[in-house]
Amino acid sequence: MRGLSRLVPLFFVAHLFLFSACSEGDDPGEAKQAPEPPPAAATDSAPADAIPAPQPLPEARVAFNKPWTGDLDGMEERRVVRVLTVYGPGRYYLEDAAEKGLVAETMGMFEDYLNEQMERGHLRVHVVIIPVARDQLIPALLKGRGDLVVAGLTITPERGAQVDFTKPVSKPVSEILVTGPTAPPLAGIEDLAGKTVHVRHSSSYRESLESLSARLVAAGGEPIDIQPISELLEDDDLIEMVNGGLLPWAVVDDYKVQLWEGVFEGLTVRDDIVLREGDRLAWAMRPNSPLLMRAANQFLNKHREGTLLGNILRNRYIRDFDWAGHALDDTEYERFRALSEYFETYGEEYGVEYLLAAAQGFQESRLDQSKRSHTGAVGVMQLLPSTAADPNVGIPDISTADNNIHAGIKYLDFIRNRYFSDPNMDRLNQTLLALAAYNAGPARVRGLRATAEAEGYDPNLWFDNVEIIAAREIGSETVQYVANIYKYYLSYRLAANYEMRHHEAREAAGID
Repeated sequence: MRGLSRLVPLFFVAHLFLFSACSEGDDPGEAKQAPEPPPAAATDSAPADAIPAPQPLPEARVAFNKPWTGDLDGMEERRVVRVLTVYGPGRYYLEDAAEKGLVAETMGMFEDYLNEQMERGHLRVHVVIIPVARDQLIPALLKGRGDLVVAGLTITPERGAQVDFTKPVSKPVSEILVTGPTAPPLAGIEDLAGKTVHVRHSSSYRESLESLSARLVAAGGEPIDIQPISELLEDDDLIEMVNGGLLPWAVVDDYKVQLWEGVFEGLTVRDDIVLREGDRLAWAMRPNSPLLMRAANQFLNKHREGTLLGNILRNRYIRDFDWAGHALDDTEYERFRALSEYFETYGEEYGVEYLLAAAQGFQESRLDQSKRSHTGAVGVMQLLPSTAADPNVGIPDISTADNNIHAGIKYLDFIRNRYFSDPNMDRLNQTLLALAAYNAGPARVRGLRATAEAEGYDPNLWFDNVEIIAAREIGSETVQYVANIYKYYLSYRLAANYEMRHHEAREAAGID
C-alpha cells in the first residue's frame, strides 16, 4: 500500500556536507542485490555517477538544525529562513537530488521575494525546507527548529492558541467523509455514532470528530470511537487505504479527493457528510513575529496557492507519479494467508514481528516464491543463494517458501543484532534500520547514521532522521523500500484487527 505520500518520505534538508562511508567486509550480503562474487566482498564506495551533495551554506552563519527563535531581522542576519513541511507527492519530494513539489516551487519564489525586498544582492538569504513528521510541525516551530510552517495546515482555534497564522492561502475548504468498498451504509452524519474512525491525533479532523461525537452524545447517541492512526500517514495514504478496503472511511479535506479523481475507482465521496466547512489553510509561525508576518502576507497577496494547487499538484506532481498498488488485493491476501504460518513461526523465533516480516516479503516479491530477479535473488524474500548459504544464515536451499522465509528473517535478525543493537534504540527502529541495510548494505547504513548524527539528526531514528540522509546520499530506492514495508505492515495490522473483531462478533452471535 505505498505509492502515495511517503513514497520518498523525507529528505534533502541538510545542505551541509557530503559524508563518504568507509567500506566494510565480513557481511553476508553487503547489498542483497549484488551480483556474484558473494556479497561479503562488496564495498560501500559511491558510484562514479553519484550526484554530489549541494554546496554548504556558510557554517558560521547557518547552524539551522540548532534551536533558534527570533523574527525576520534575525533570520536575515543568519541568512536562513527555515521552512517546516511534510513529505508528500505534489507537496515536497526529491527527484534526482532536486527538490520538487508545490512547497519547493513556492519557497523558491519566496526566497527571491525576500532577497529582492531586502536588497541582498549576491549575499542571499536562503530559504531552507526541513521536512518533519506532521505531528512535529508545530512543536518543532515552537522549539525553534523552524521559522515557518508551510504544510496545508487548517486554521483552527486549538492551533491558533499556539501559533500565528498568515492570511489564508486557499479558498474555503470542507472536511468530508470518503467511503470505500468495505464501508457499511451511512444514511447521514448521525450514523457515525458508535462507529470507529481512524485519524491522526495532530490533524484538524480529530478536533472535528471530537466535536461531532460530543453533539451525537448530547442528542442521545453513542460516541464516535476515535482511534489514532500513525502520524506517518498523510491524507493521500488514508484515501488509498479506503479505496483498497483497508479502512471503511476517512475524513479529508474536500479538495484532496478531487486531486485523485480518476486515480482511485473504489471511493465514494460523501460530500453530504460534512464535519467542518468554510475553513481556510494558511502558513504558521511563532507568535510575536511581526516582520516575518508582514513579509509573508505581502508575498501571499500575489502568490496564493489557488490554481497552483489545482493545476501543478494534479498535472505535474500527481499525474506522472509512480503509483504502487495496495497491498491486499484478493490474490495477494490469499498468498499472505497461505504463508502466514511461516512468518509467524520464524518471526517468533528471531524476535521479528511477523506482520512486519510479511510486509517485507510483499515488498520484495509480492509474496511470490516463484519470483527471480535479474541479479539471481530468489523467492519471497529475494535473497541471493550466496547470502542464504553464508554461515551467519546457514540455509543453503531457499527454493521452498518455508526455507526462503526462514532465511530472510534470520538474515534480517543477523543484521539487526550485529549492526543496530544499540540499547538507546527502540526495537522498531532497530528493525527499520536493519531493513534499510537489507536493501542498501549494513556498512552504508552505518555511515548514514554517522552523517545524520553529525548533521544534528537522531541516528537512532529512521523516519524523519536517518532517512533524510539516505534520500540525499543514496536516492529514493532505500527510503521508498523502508516506507513501503512500514505502510504494508500497517495495512496488515488493520486487516488482522478487522478479522479478529469480525471473528469475535461472529462468536458472540453464535455463528461458526
